[in-house]
Amino acid sequence: MSGLGFLGGGMMAEAILRGLLAKSIVKPSDVYVSEPYAPRQEVMRGLGVHVVDGVDVIRSASTVFVAVKPDVVASLLSSLYSALSNSPSTLLISIAAGVTLATLRDAVPATARVVRVMPNTPCLVGATAAAFSLDSGSPSADDDAALVTTLFSAVGLAVQVPETQLDAVTGLSGSGPAYVYTFIEALADGGVLNGLPRATARRLAAQLVYGSAKMVMEADDVHPAELRNRVESPGGTTIAGSAALEAGAFRSSVIGAVSAATRRAREMAAPPPPRKE
Repeated sequence: MSGLGFLGGGMMAEAILRGLLAKSIVKPSDVYVSEPYAPRQEVMRGLGVHVVDGVDVIRSASTVFVAVKPDVVASLLSSLYSALSNSPSTLLISIAAGVTLATLRDAVPATARVVRVMPNTPCLVGATAAAFSLDSGSPSADDDAALVTTLFSAVGLAVQVPETQLDAVTGLSGSGPAYVYTFIEALADGGVLNGLPRATARRLAAQLVYGSAKMVMEADDVHPAELRNRVESPGGTTIAGSAALEAGAFRSSVIGAVSAATRRAREMAAPPPPRKE
């Protein structure tokens, strides 16, 4: 990787860049960012990277993150078509939600390689759960997958999936932080209802979710149900609480939330219906 570029210098781009710099995967002098908003330009300059225009990003970087709003991706890439034609084999990594590989390919020369990534907001604290898809027909697909995995290891993890599964990824890990925040809020409210100070309840709730997730990650050969069973003593407090969750259709509600978000992702990615004359 001779240079790393970012088309867009927003919060997600900053989070990825900070992670890469912190883990010394890239040096500031090898990073080029285009960003029209002056305050964000200053943030990027504060990281020691080059703030340039989009053409210079393409000229200077062999791997480029496309980190702009989804509705401007196609027009931005089209405006850089000539620069991309003069920089063959550029790898474009799009983190724009809902922008398909087909849309990316249509906007760039055939020599450019494209990857579509669905990160989530915990990227901002170095703990993203991302998934990516790429053109499996590309002769460099394996190398591209390895590079994307390495880059996102700086801010969490990334797994490769077929593009047809990215809507489900959106419903699960893309939208999932909101579900977890709701769960933490509800846990804390339960603690407050039963006499805990709110600050204490919130800290305990957040830590128990963090610790429980860590146990699942570190025991990937053990089903979460088995970990739950180990806490549920016969006739004890935990099984009483679990029974209350079952009575409230907790698992069914969570499954329904993932499915509803997946359906919405598919709707948003679908082409608009033809206009009636």
